[in-house]
Amino acid sequence: MAGEDGDSEGVIRRDRFSGGPARGFMSSLAADERIFEADLAVDRAHVVMLASQDVIESEVASEILAALDEVEAAGHDALSGGEDVHEAIEAAVIDIVGPDGGKMHTARSRNDEVATCIRYRLREDVLSALDAALALRESLIETAAEHTETVMPGYTHLQPAQPTTVAHFLCSYERAVARDCARLMCAYERINQSPLGSAAFAGTPFDVNRELVSDLLGFDRVMENSMDASATRDFLAETLSALTTHAVTLSGLAEDLVIFSNKGLVELSDDYSSTSSIMPQKKNPDTMELVRAVAGDAVGELTGLLTTLKGLPRAYNRDLQRAHKHAFRTVDDVAEAAAVAAGAVGSATWPEDELAAAAGDGFSTATGVADLLAMAGLPFRTAHEVVAEAAARSEGTPDVATLDAVATDVLGESLFTHVTAEAVEAALDPTESVASRDSVGGPAPAAVEATLSTARDELSDDAAAVADARDSLAAAAEGLDEEVSSYV
Repeated sequence: MAGEDGDSEGVIRRDRFSGGPARGFMSSLAADERIFEADLAVDRAHVVMLASQDVIESEVASEILAALDEVEAAGHDALSGGEDVHEAIEAAVIDIVGPDGGKMHTARSRNDEVATCIRYRLREDVLSALDAALALRESLIETAAEHTETVMPGYTHLQPAQPTTVAHFLCSYERAVARDCARLMCAYERINQSPLGSAAFAGTPFDVNRELVSDLLGFDRVMENSMDASATRDFLAETLSALTTHAVTLSGLAEDLVIFSNKGLVELSDDYSSTSSIMPQKKNPDTMELVRAVAGDAVGELTGLLTTLKGLPRAYNRDLQRAHKHAFRTVDDVAEAAAVAAGAVGSATWPEDELAAAAGDGFSTATGVADLLAMAGLPFRTAHEVVAEAAARSEGTPDVATLDAVATDVLGESLFTHVTAEAVEAALDPTESVASRDSVGGPAPAAVEATLSTARDELSDDAAAVADARDSLAAAAEGLDEEVSSYV
């Protein structure tokens, strides 16, 4: 039904509030395209519930549900106007049905409606982000499995530190991404709770069935306190925090690949590189630089969200209209960055000869020699002193003779009083040094194989959990369709 000026918006907002220069500033209709489908689902579930509770007549429910089908078929772009998508859809339904179309808003407020729509859409986006993170873990695991014996330099402070393997390096990121997935799954659990039926914040006198609506929409449970349900956006903060942490993990991986590319220790596929517009010989790791930059965007969005939420009084404030945009922008960017990182890792070439040659740079096996002496009974600090002095006397990696000479000066006895020359030679060799570090989680091939086994099992479990979540949402959507079809 149209208002006095022929605009159905007047029915919803009354003429007093339907115009003025600030209308455009207050409107989120364009940005709300993201939750258009979510709003339709929420409207349908709410109308079905109202009819099942005899709050509205079944015939009216049928008309409203049919009108919602027309609105969906026309699409978001066909909405004529309004402060947001919720108001615009309701106005469109009233235009089709007449005054009874307004009964769809019985026993709810835009406050609980929008909170439900955001959660409904965001949970799908989080599952998509998890899919991308799982694909990255799979890429890291598969690539690592090919390089359990590919020795490479390890760094601290960007200085050669100790030799490790490509597999050990990649597994370090797989474990970090696995934790990122765990944080996103925890966020998903708190997203997937239904605020609908809380109304503005103080509940409703109508005989509503909040559990039914929750089930129809695939939520795990109903949020109990109606003020908290309508007002809180902590689920956005938690989700965005998890996404930002994941973005920082991706940024670290990207930075390492950029640096390794510069050193000739990895070559990214042409599909994940570009050339200069003026220097044709260049091959630049541009995709990794962009992945690295996503972390900065995510940190900015998290800061923006938390700043918006800081100090807001209960229950609803219009500031919240701008809150969810931060999460939606970030979930898209981070999921895309993870997918690009997965492709880059899976298609990269690790030059084994160059990596092996660089693995011993900077006397990277020094710690191994000190450990050898300590295992022979010397105090570690004494062993450290011997090796440090030998390093100072040599331009590169000291040979066995130099180590023996220093030991004689420092200890007053030959190095070979404690260890054999063959054992020292082995400790100086990067490959042997790596093989000796077989403690749990270490870089020795056997230790890495154990890590990979654990990683594969956890990846399978996490993938199954995401699949179960998707199946649950799909089953709920199918159930909602069946309920709607019984009216239409």
